[in-house]
Amino acid sequence: MPIEDEDRPRKKITHEIGQDLSLLSVEELTERIALLNAEVDRLKEAMTKKRASKDAANAFFKS
Repeated sequence: MPIEDEDRPRKKITHEIGQDLSLLSVEELTERIALLNAEVDRLKEAMTKKRASKDAANAFFKS
């Protein structure tokens, strides 16, 4: 008995930098933009935390 598409788990949205975008719909492009914006926010947060750790270490060792 074949498995229907509705029963399969949906594939997680991923994006590969430089991939061909011509086959994507406007909705798919919107989803990818949201995904990439969330990733940019996550990267900025990680960078902020690393800078704070580095600044704290520099302040400790300069004392």
